[in-house]
Amino acid sequence: MASALGRRLVACLLNISEARQRGLVEKVARAAVTDDHGGRREGTTVLNIFSDYSYNRSVITIVASIEFIKEAVLSACEQACSLIDMNEHEGVHPCLGVVDLIPLYPLGEEVDLKDCGREAQALAAAFTERVPGTSAFFFGWADAPLRRGLAQRRKEIGWFGKVSNIAAIQPDVGPRPTRQYGLTGIAGVGASPYVMNCNVTIDTQDLVLGRGVAAAIRESSPGGIQGVQVMALPHEGTIEIACNVESVLEGPPSDLAADMEPWPAFNIGGQNFYHAPASIITARVTELAGRHGVATKGTALVGFTPLECKGLAEMALSQDIGEFWKMLHSVRM
Repeated sequence: MASALGRRLVACLLNISEARQRGLVEKVARAAVTDDHGGRREGTTVLNIFSDYSYNRSVITIVASIEFIKEAVLSACEQACSLIDMNEHEGVHPCLGVVDLIPLYPLGEEVDLKDCGREAQALAAAFTERVPGTSAFFFGWADAPLRRGLAQRRKEIGWFGKVSNIAAIQPDVGPRPTRQYGLTGIAGVGASPYVMNCNVTIDTQDLVLGRGVAAAIRESSPGGIQGVQVMALPHEGTIEIACNVESVLEGPPSDLAADMEPWPAFNIGGQNFYHAPASIITARVTELAGRHGVATKGTALVGFTPLECKGLAEMALSQDIGEFWKMLHSVRM
């Protein structure tokens, strides 16, 4: 898209703690593309809804110009908080709120990480003002000046362990929580280069084995994959190696095998960022699980790669399609 709108696109992969009521999740998605008068919200589209029953978690891909993204995401968050009761929530995926994660990713050539960081801060402030009882912690470029990553911030507040001492959490915005979910919980709000979710299922119920595989591919481990943050979770009678695939500035490893898929690149503010392709993650998990006689069952990419996300958003917005997720199955990427 050659328009100014295309050059200023931002994506939000909104994570909400509901997947078992499809109609409810679609109401949340629809709120992002509906203005205050019930009409079509300008310059905004929802590309995809990915729901996982076992996790009881959905990821809604919202894309808009940076001028419109805050209100679109806020509307979806407000709708989610009005419809989801966390006191009744069950799911194996960690979470601390109705809206558990609000990440902003720059897609357009005229939007950079600092822009998204400022927008994330404004979004968090508005969210905690509009929905009493909510609070937020910042990560990435919203966490100025430290720019701590999402995984680090989650560790600091006890997200992975479902928090034994909720009163000890000091949010960056909003009131200190007094119980597990407060009214609606604690959201992680931030900005970073695009993060994909790539989940590889291995055919075992052995969580210890799964955690060993996850540890081996984690970026911080010797021989781990750059940009990969990972958990092993029980999933429908198997173990899922659930990966956040962060985009990295350094580029792919120099010792990448010649027969492996190249790392895709995309540009933010004149700098090239790269991400590990799903095929490399799958191959590594297959190798590690295979050492224990365990096979892989499949790989699921939650949403899109950065380039796919931008391309589909340009298509949807050029045709003024707000509820693009409804026609996604008919689009060839």
